[in-house]
Amino acid sequence: MNEIFEWGRVLMNDLPFIFLLEVIFRCLVMFVVVLFSLKLTGKRGIKQLSIFELVIIITLGSAAGDPMFYEDVGLLPAITVFICVLAFYRTVTWALKFKKFEHWIEGKPAYLIVDGEFVIERMKKEDIAVDEFYAELRMEHIDHLGQVKLAILEVSGDISVFFYKNEDVKYGLPILPQEVRNPVKKIIRKGLFACVSCGKVHELEIASEVICSKCGKNKWIEARNNFRVV
Repeated sequence: MNEIFEWGRVLMNDLPFIFLLEVIFRCLVMFVVVLFSLKLTGKRGIKQLSIFELVIIITLGSAAGDPMFYEDVGLLPAITVFICVLAFYRTVTWALKFKKFEHWIEGKPAYLIVDGEFVIERMKKEDIAVDEFYAELRMEHIDHLGQVKLAILEVSGDISVFFYKNEDVKYGLPILPQEVRNPVKKIIRKGLFACVSCGKVHELEIASEVICSKCGKNKWIEARNNFRVV
């Protein structure tokens, strides 16, 4: 039966000290795996925290927790993990001084809306959930895209919105829930309609089906141009 404070077990779980070299190798591998995994989630997947903050939380949290209550986890390997992770972290943050590396790891700000219309290629690349995006815009008191001059996805995952002045507001795609859920293909009256897929506004005639000149889609919502009320 094991006794408490058997220092060979407490510190190394009776493993040879050379095992610490393997711990260092394991730390490097898992640090890189976690870093790349979080990078692949995209900006929205790590919203509110930077990639490196999440790496530190995940790796150090695991390293700290296990030796606290598992008797078969030695203290020295866990301490080695801490030292290695902090060293890797400082190395990567130093490398972020180089712009190319910083852009590769953290990405660049991305324009999602320009002049009241979606930047379709960027929306697809960033894998933006449209409903969530609309919800964030509505929280800024936006009810149609004609009020939005620019919307930028920051590297933090937050969205910065720049508005038209009230006198410059254009016709745009409505984004209120009851309207977003009920697009039409058949145009039953002449007027201005916004494409649901890209936000481009067209003046349409009565027709059974109309294709958007910008994105090639065929779902429409009647455009509106009321100014933003704060």
